[in-house]
Amino acid sequence: MKEAIHPKYFADAKVTCACGNSWTTGSTKQELRVDICSACHPFYTGVQRIVDTEGQVDRFYKRLEVRNKHKEELEAKSAAQTSPERTLAELDLSKRTVDAYKKAGIENAGQFIQLLAQGDQAVLEIDGVGAKALADTKKALRRLGYDLPEAAPAEAEAAE
Repeated sequence: MKEAIHPKYFADAKVTCACGNSWTTGSTKQELRVDICSACHPFYTGVQRIVDTEGQVDRFYKRLEVRNKHKEELEAKSAAQTSPERTLAELDLSKRTVDAYKKAGIENAGQFIQLLAQGDQAVLEIDGVGAKALADTKKALRRLGYDLPEAAPAEAEAAE
C-alpha cells in the first residue's frame, strides 16, 4: 500500500448543529457544522417545520419564473411568426412569384389571405401567378402556422 495518500483521520472531530447540539465523532475534518441533527429533525422530534437551508424554495421559484418568461417569449415569437404583416418576400417564394404579387399590390400575408378568401380563382387571375405559385404560397403559409380559408364548394368540385 502506498504511504501518505490517505487523509489525516481525527478520532475526536467535533460536530456542531445549527440548533446548538454538539458531539464528537471520527472524521477526516477536525470540525464539522451541520444544519440539522437528530435533536432537531422533524422525524425524530415530531415537530413539523420547513427546513430550507439551501434555498430550494427560492431556487424553485426562480426556475418557475424563468420558465414562465421563456413561455411568454415563445408565444410572442409564435404570434410574430403568424403576423398578417409578414411580407411575402420572407416566405422563400420564387422572385418571379413575389414580383407578381407585388405588382398586384399584395405585399404581405394578410393581403394574400384576404384575396384567397375570395377563392383560388381570384389569386390565379393575377398576371404571372399560376397553380404552382399558388400552391407554393399556400404551402409556405401553412408551414408557418397560418390558417388559410377553405376552398369554396363550387371550386372544390371544379378542381375534381
